[in-house]
Amino acid sequence: MRLSNATLAGLPATVARPGYDRAGLKPGIVHIGCGNFHRAHMAVYLDDLFNLGEGHDWAILGAGVRAPDAAMRAALMPQDWLTTVIELEPGAHRARVTGAMVGFLPVEKGNAALIAAMRDPAIRIVSLTVTEGGYYIDPKTGTFSPDHPDIRQDAARPEAPDTAFGAIVAALKARRAAGIAPFTVMSCDNVPHNGHVTRDAVMGLARLSDPAMADWIAASVAFPNSMVDRITPATGERERAMAAAMGVEDAWPVTCEPFRQWVMEDRFPAGRPPLEKVGVTFTDAVDRFETMKIRILNGGHAVIAYPGGLLDVEFVHEAMAHPLIRAFLDRVETAEILPIVPPVPGVDLGDYKALILERFSNPEIGDTIRRLCLDGSNRQPKFIIPSIRDNRARGGLPDGLILLSAMWCRYCAGVTESGRPIAPNDPNWEALTARAQAAKADPSAWLAMTEVYGDLGRDAAVAGRFAAWLETLARAGTAAAIERYLDGRGPDAAA
Repeated sequence: MRLSNATLAGLPATVARPGYDRAGLKPGIVHIGCGNFHRAHMAVYLDDLFNLGEGHDWAILGAGVRAPDAAMRAALMPQDWLTTVIELEPGAHRARVTGAMVGFLPVEKGNAALIAAMRDPAIRIVSLTVTEGGYYIDPKTGTFSPDHPDIRQDAARPEAPDTAFGAIVAALKARRAAGIAPFTVMSCDNVPHNGHVTRDAVMGLARLSDPAMADWIAASVAFPNSMVDRITPATGERERAMAAAMGVEDAWPVTCEPFRQWVMEDRFPAGRPPLEKVGVTFTDAVDRFETMKIRILNGGHAVIAYPGGLLDVEFVHEAMAHPLIRAFLDRVETAEILPIVPPVPGVDLGDYKALILERFSNPEIGDTIRRLCLDGSNRQPKFIIPSIRDNRARGGLPDGLILLSAMWCRYCAGVTESGRPIAPNDPNWEALTARAQAAKADPSAWLAMTEVYGDLGRDAAVAGRFAAWLETLARAGTAAAIERYLDGRGPDAAA
């Protein structure tokens, strides 16, 4: 049955559906970037809230600024913006149809429709899921890059911007001129200190064309930090077939794990939905939760991704069933990551690690190793390098994390250990492959990427260990390298 408002009542009884009148919803949030994660996370929390009979003036108006956003809009329009969310628990699949999104703005050059929607006083929150790489961060400085071509273009024509941040600046400027209070800007991306990063992008762009506007944004607009978490694989034929088997024809269903978490600062001057009633944590200690999640979960993903990729493992749960990869993850987490994660209020880090290993092992998710290997040039500096740096600051040499970095280099050479070609899997793939090839003779060529490693490449102990592990990978292979790490022999042991 093709999903739509008209067919909701006829869905199988096993498929949950909105328990509220969608016609009574009013948009209070514009969300930019309505991909799978948003629809399995924020949209689900709001659907839960609406089912309680609360917050019906906080519905989502979808938006986007890229071609994939237009494709999502085209898929969702015939089904009245409804989404099938399938939670994949081992031995049990649960489907629900969520109705928190009530529209999706046209995706167009200049973003006129998006700017007009954000000018509406009814919109009190503008939220974003634009991926880790979408914040125009200069990889060498770790701060907003005013020299990026997209940013320069928006600065030259601020009245018709093409970026999400340009549209936000234009809408805030229009609201200020009309005497309308600003909306809160809320990042839902997996970026450290995402509120601060978003503030830097919005203010940095505004300052290029209107310094006074940038000052007003600094004084008047809230950018709360948040931590978001839910494993959400990409949608393909498997996921569409899964929805169909449950009685729903959905052009773009979402599958996800049962677990979800959302931790936020309570900084919403224009108001917010009462999300604490559906499990969202509001706290001043978001940075502690964020560090825990980024180091243990996202760092853990990298720890299994590259050995899995080199050994031709397809799925994450298969990597977790591989004795060496699982043991490698457990040892690195326990010995090199947990000790440098600051305490988190109300959380036992050992229990959290055990939960992460359980989540990674879920065979129903179908999450792929290739997805975890994607965009290492953006993810390594956020998820792995800080842990190496913190270990060094304490006088340690984190052998497993350095071995992982050598595996990333070996992966970027473009061939698995069986000789299978690795398709491009990073925005900088061509440059990474060239460096990885050069590193076979000169490992310093890889560590010279200051945008990734900063000054770690000049740390003699790190550089020496990296070179030794890279040589071990080339000479003995991934499995042997992991074995040497696990039994403490190190990379210098004879083959």
